[in-house]
Amino acid sequence: MAPGGGVWKEVFESYPKFANHDIAMPKLEKSTTPVKNIVGVGEKHGMPLSNSVHELLVCPVCSSLMYRPIHQCPNGHTICSDCKSRVHNCCPTCRLELGNIRCLALEKVAASLELPCKYPNCHDIFPYYSMLKHEQNCRFRPYNCPYAGSECSVTGDVQTLVRHLKDDHKVDMHDGCTFNHRYVKSNPHEVENATWMLTVFNCFGRQFCLHFEAFQLGIAPVYIAFLRFMGEDFEAKKFSYTLEVGSDGRKIIWQGVPRSIRDCHRKVRDSHDGLIIPRNMALFFSGGDRQELKLRITGRIWKEK
Repeated sequence: MAPGGGVWKEVFESYPKFANHDIAMPKLEKSTTPVKNIVGVGEKHGMPLSNSVHELLVCPVCSSLMYRPIHQCPNGHTICSDCKSRVHNCCPTCRLELGNIRCLALEKVAASLELPCKYPNCHDIFPYYSMLKHEQNCRFRPYNCPYAGSECSVTGDVQTLVRHLKDDHKVDMHDGCTFNHRYVKSNPHEVENATWMLTVFNCFGRQFCLHFEAFQLGIAPVYIAFLRFMGEDFEAKKFSYTLEVGSDGRKIIWQGVPRSIRDCHRKVRDSHDGLIIPRNMALFFSGGDRQELKLRITGRIWKEK
């Protein structure tokens, strides 16, 4: 539980299965590992160019590949545009003033190249200046940790994150496509953004994250439950799910499509893409004297044909 959250208790009931400068740049990875071959446009696929060409395109400050505009000092030393401002317009190699000289020749050399994607399972090749955009959206790029209770920086493939959630965040793991959760909170009048729960389900050989939390919707405190899919968006759309909460013959039902974990937890929550329960109604469903929240949420996941 995140700092400041109330005391939560979760009871799980399952049904049978149904089924020199310290500058970090947000560009390409630093070249500390062997680089895939750089291929010239029009060359035979897979024929590498000289490594010296690759070295010319690496920024001496951040060690990342440079993109237009590429700058140079009067002595011809190059630097990427992001690092130029961060070294205060001073060449990191010879200390001359950089000025506003573009290295057009090197930019043209780069434009003539094609690069393979840096992610191991991606075999696509793109023009040099298109590669960065591709890698920012490549479906083989690592996922961010879906844990919502802290700013976790761990990334990896789905199986790596499943182990990480289980071992490091102590998240409950369950098998099955139906579920029956009971959420209990001793003081439901304290609604904070940090109040949340997460459970991972293994269903149809894939993994789904069930989120439940309290947050402020304007001035009104509400609870929300939603499902995220551990995979790509086009795969998530192959599934649907329902969530249901109620008591004494009254119920609220939500049906939707799980969101990919490419969409961060906050983005899904703030889009209200899930089962939203106003606090007064949540307390009504809890029964008793309304001094303790006792919500039972049932749900089902299925695969669309």
